[in-house]
Amino acid sequence: MTGRRISPLVAAALCIKPRRQMTTRQIVNVDALRAASAEFTTMRHLAMRFRGLLRGGTVEKLDDWMNDARRSGIYGIQRYARALRHDIEAVRNAVLEPWSNGQTEGQINRLKTLKRTMYGRAGVDLLRARLMPLQI
Repeated sequence: MTGRRISPLVAAALCIKPRRQMTTRQIVNVDALRAASAEFTTMRHLAMRFRGLLRGGTVEKLDDWMNDARRSGIYGIQRYARALRHDIEAVRNAVLEPWSNGQTEGQINRLKTLKRTMYGRAGVDLLRARLMPLQI
């Protein structure tokens, strides 16, 4: 319907992106995918509901989402719901708590990346110089 093939990666990105944050071209692509695939429509609906849960839902809504995901008939969504069940307490805390450890994880990722790039190149002094921001 769009005149070109939409890659699975683009379709996955469009599945989780809110409509108000899309460009006109992305909206056309989403509408084409929804018209062509009932599975895409179901996946997008479930993805948007899950996103809403993480931004201020309740545990009861999480349980409803997990049940709907299990009944969806879409392998990827069912597998994701099964994976969430393995650490359900952490998922419930993510729904209930307003804070995130994203900043901490980002700093740890930065540190590990620097460490890998510096491996075998120099000593502690150069690593320290790369880790510490310039003091002006």
